[in-house]
Amino acid sequence: MTWYIVKNSDQSCAVTEDQILAETASEKWGPYPTRDEAIAKRIGLIRAGKCQPV
Repeated sequence: MTWYIVKNSDQSCAVTEDQILAETASEKWGPYPTRDEAIAKRIGLIRAGKCQPV
């Protein structure tokens, strides 16, 4: 199982394991081997200003 971070239309980022959703997203990061790693990367993206917190 792999995890992705996808950017939503409201500029927030979500962690998902759905590869089809990740393929259709305007912006995505991943894949990551664990959910924890994807969450840590999402926090980094929020701090860098690439995503808005939910």
